[in-house]
Amino acid sequence: MTDTGNQLKKMKPNKGKTCTRERDYVYKFNAGNQHLVLTVPLKFPVQENISHLHGRLMLLHNLPCFIENDLKQSLNKFIEEETIKDYDTEAELALEAVKSGKVDINQLADTWAKAYKETTLEYTKPEETSWDEDFADVYHDLIHSPASEMLLNLEHNYFVSISELISERDVELKKLRERQGAEMDKVMQELGKSLTDQDVNSLAAQHFESQQDLENKWTNELKQSTAIQKQEYQEWVIKLHQDLKNPNNSSISDEIKVQPSQLRESVEGNGRIYEEQRLLEESFTIHLGAQLKTMHNLRLLRADMLDFCKHKRNHRSGVKLHRLQTAMSLYSTSLCGLVLLVDNRISSYSGIKRDFATVCQECTDFHFPGIQEQLEIVQKVVLKARAHRSKNKSSGSEDKLKNIERNQSNILPGEFYITRHSNLSEIHVAFHLCVDDNVRSGNITARDPAIMGLRNILKVCCTHDITTISIPLLLVHDMSEEMTIPWCLKRAELVFKCVKGFMMEMASWDGGISRTVQFLVPQTISEEMFYQLSNMLPQIFRVSSTLTLTSKH
Repeated sequence: MTDTGNQLKKMKPNKGKTCTRERDYVYKFNAGNQHLVLTVPLKFPVQENISHLHGRLMLLHNLPCFIENDLKQSLNKFIEEETIKDYDTEAELALEAVKSGKVDINQLADTWAKAYKETTLEYTKPEETSWDEDFADVYHDLIHSPASEMLLNLEHNYFVSISELISERDVELKKLRERQGAEMDKVMQELGKSLTDQDVNSLAAQHFESQQDLENKWTNELKQSTAIQKQEYQEWVIKLHQDLKNPNNSSISDEIKVQPSQLRESVEGNGRIYEEQRLLEESFTIHLGAQLKTMHNLRLLRADMLDFCKHKRNHRSGVKLHRLQTAMSLYSTSLCGLVLLVDNRISSYSGIKRDFATVCQECTDFHFPGIQEQLEIVQKVVLKARAHRSKNKSSGSEDKLKNIERNQSNILPGEFYITRHSNLSEIHVAFHLCVDDNVRSGNITARDPAIMGLRNILKVCCTHDITTISIPLLLVHDMSEEMTIPWCLKRAELVFKCVKGFMMEMASWDGGISRTVQFLVPQTISEEMFYQLSNMLPQIFRVSSTLTLTSKH
């Protein structure tokens, strides 16, 4: 059995300590009238799993089964004893080094202290909570207390204040454009007579510069106002929380408390009141799952996606209840999100991105960074991800990478970025899903990037406690001429079926949590088309039917 050493040398080399020692393990046993000896050279410290080593010895040498347990105990005992001897030897050498002065005892003490602090909970410093965490805890306590109305009243007054500033800005910009338009008309009438093209270009440049200066002035003023509001609000919330803990000192609540009759109302003649159109809505309850079924709520609505974001100026009870519900669930496991369809540029300069950013800026966000700051962070993350991907690119992804070579900050169809909000009417999270012109065609499939993007969004909802999600059913926000009735029915059927499949996958992602999925169609869609979609939904999803029990007379 002397070939055992050669067999064991083929095992993994010692990756631990560089100083290794080889010792022979000797095991004696009797088999009938024969007296046998097993000798195995082992390298210490032993890196191999002892159970695996024992199994290999039994297999390689065809050892009898009656010695299996005894061999394992003997092998364990030998390795343990020899390892302890090595540790004792190393400890004695280390002590000698300290006694002789070869090792600085102060440095050694610092090393031990650091090791204890990093690995032993008893000796670690308690983690200091950040300002954001403290504020979140305090806000969560207050919004679930009788002080919630005070919070909402103050937030509403801040909202009205910012809205009035925005109205002033819009009026001033409108007057400037009208004045500039009149000046340009006069110049164009004199073009070719007393003025040349150069004069027109010079005036246009002056107009553009004037507009930029005025916009920058108002941007800075709004930025300063929101920063002041945010600081005042957070300090007030902390003080109010401390004040309520001490019933004998109610000066803060008496000073700040606003009664409903005192709420500031903006003038409705300013032209910025949102028009409320007739809302079409159908609700369904479904059960999905193979064995353990989960109940979900589905809603089909004809509404603008931004209606879930906009604050209403008039502080009616229904509006107030919506806002209260959103505020109470801000730091909870029941968040609300929506999907916005955007282009591949991470910005807020055009389309629905600009409209969404405008709504976000109408009310100060007291908990999260502003929309522009969040977009800047996303841009940095995308550039970092692109750089990492370009280092690890494979031949199969070269075609995709070519599409983004011109601008590394752009995202691809099916990719999405997320922004967080506490200042919107009914949502906390916005998923900005990148789509291209292909969604307007009638031939997309279940493997289209937009559909796969929805799947990934639903997966994020499962992992991050988003229980209500609003999805554009037709994968567009606005209707166009090519979107005929057959086009709409085909697209709705595709999205319904795909979302149903994704929701069934949710059970494996989150264990089966009840959710609400809202399918939104554009406001310009006809009532006839809406009810056709409403009839399609229960045919694809299994809608729970009610059972009526009647008693026999």
